[in-house]
Amino acid sequence: MTTPETTRSRPVLTLAGARLVLEAALAHADQIGVPVNVSVCDDAGHQIIAARMDGAALMSASIATDKAYTVAAFLGLPTHQWFDLIKDEPALREGIVHRDRLVVFGGGVAVRAQGQLVGAIGVSGGSAEQDQEIAEAGAAAIT
Repeated sequence: MTTPETTRSRPVLTLAGARLVLEAALAHADQIGVPVNVSVCDDAGHQIIAARMDGAALMSASIATDKAYTVAAFLGLPTHQWFDLIKDEPALREGIVHRDRLVVFGGGVAVRAQGQLVGAIGVSGGSAEQDQEIAEAGAAAIT
């Protein structure tokens, strides 16, 4: 039997929503002249859509995917906040970075709708600051 204690309703990022995020990120990257890879995933870290701009490095595609996954896997924590969280804890700093798919530099941010985490966007190909800026522009397409 389904009861309020055993299930909950929540917004879900659709393909149409993921496309809006992707297109906003690509437009911003194009505007600032930085060719990047962009990956958008749902709140469970499953990729919905991705794109590689002309001139973007091939390896950056998997990094973008892992940035989005990292954000989703840690309930919306942006990748640029990771280093400050672990820098003063040597055991954690040295250990956690060996986890598959964890990225601890800028370019991954949460996608939220109605105040709830619905997914994440990862961007790779520019500097960490550029990647973050482009990811934030993409995430802002969903409110």
